[in-house]
Amino acid sequence: MADRSPEDPISDEVWEKFVRDSESDIRASAPKEPSARARMVAGRLREQEARGESPEGWRTGPALGERGGRGTRRRVWGVLGLVAAIAVAVVAVRPSVIPGDPFGTAGGSGTAASPLPAETAAPTAPPSSTDPEHPTLDRPFAGSPALAWADGAAGIVPPKAKPVGSLSKAQVAQALEQTKKLLVDANLDPATLRGERPETALGVIEPRQTSLLARLNAALKEPDQKHDPLLLFSRFDPHELRLAGDVVKTRGRMTFKAGDQASVVVHADYTFVYPLVRPDDSAHDVARTIVRRVLDVEMSDPAKYQVTPGRIAVRRYDQQIGNSACEVYDGYLHPNFPSSEPTGAAPSGPTTDPYDRSKGIGEDRSTECGVVSRT
Repeated sequence: MADRSPEDPISDEVWEKFVRDSESDIRASAPKEPSARARMVAGRLREQEARGESPEGWRTGPALGERGGRGTRRRVWGVLGLVAAIAVAVVAVRPSVIPGDPFGTAGGSGTAASPLPAETAAPTAPPSSTDPEHPTLDRPFAGSPALAWADGAAGIVPPKAKPVGSLSKAQVAQALEQTKKLLVDANLDPATLRGERPETALGVIEPRQTSLLARLNAALKEPDQKHDPLLLFSRFDPHELRLAGDVVKTRGRMTFKAGDQASVVVHADYTFVYPLVRPDDSAHDVARTIVRRVLDVEMSDPAKYQVTPGRIAVRRYDQQIGNSACEVYDGYLHPNFPSSEPTGAAPSGPTTDPYDRSKGIGEDRSTECGVVSRT
C-alpha cells in the first residue's frame, strides 16, 4: 500500500467509518456493571471491615513500601486510568451521553461533535444513513447528514489562489472571493432569505451582462414560471416561515482553472440545508429544505478584454431543490411539513436523495417533480 501524505484529504466515507468503528470498540471494551451478587458480597465485606472483622488477606496485603505494595497500587491506578480513558473517548465521540448536555451539542445550532473535514473532491457515494431522529426546535438537524456539516459561510472555503494565464495571484483570489460573496448573499444572508433584494450578489456580477441582470431583476420584482428567482436565490415568505434557529448548514467545494478569454473560470458546487418552522405553529413542527447550487463564473483580464475590473460574469447557474412544493412560482420555497398535507402539484418524478453529492446536478435529471428520500 502506498504511503499516505498527512495532507491528503479524508473522504466522508472514511471519516464516518472511523467514528462508527471507534464507538463500536469503546462499547466492546467498556467496563461491565457488577452483578447483584457481587455487589452484595462487596457490601458485606465492607461492613466486616468497618467492625475490624476483615478476613485474612482482604485489603491486608503488604504495607506501602513492602514487597508488592507499589505493584498493587500501579495495577489499581492502571485500571482506573483505562476506565477514565474509555470515558473520555466516549465523550469525545458522542458527548450527548453526558446528562444535561454541558457542551451545548443539542442546542439550537445542532452543531455536531465531529465535523467532517472540508470537501476537496466529489464524494464517491451519498452520505450513509443516520439515526432515525426527527428534527426539533432544539435540534433542527437531528437525523440529517448535515449535522456534521459546517455552519453557514464557514462551509464556503475558496481554494488557495495562484496565477492563471495573464491573471495574477491577487486577481485569481479576487475572483474566488467574489464568487463566495455571491454564494453567501444569495443563499445565507438573512435579508435574502426573507425575500429582500440581494444587493451584494447582484453587485458582484459583471454589469455588461445586461440580459442576465434584466432577467434577475424581473424575477425578483414579479416572479412567475419564466422568471423564477429561486434559480439563483434561496427565499422564504416571512409571513409563512422562519428559520429554526440561526444556522444554515453548508457543504461543497470551489475549484478554478484557466478560461479561454485570458480569464479564470471558477466552479462552485454547494448544498445548503435550511431548517424551518411556521411562526404560528404551536406544535413546533420543523421541516428541512435542501438546495444544491452549481455556479460557473468567469473573470477576464481587463488589460485584454472590455470588462469591469473586479466583477465576475456568470456563465452557468443551476439548482436542485429538495422538499419544496411543485409548480408554485411565487418566488418562494415552500417546504412540506410532517404534520400537514403537501401543497402544490403531486410529485410524479423519481425518488432522489438531496444529500447525494456524488453525482452532478445534470445526471439522471427528470423534468418531472420528484420525491426526496430524506430531508
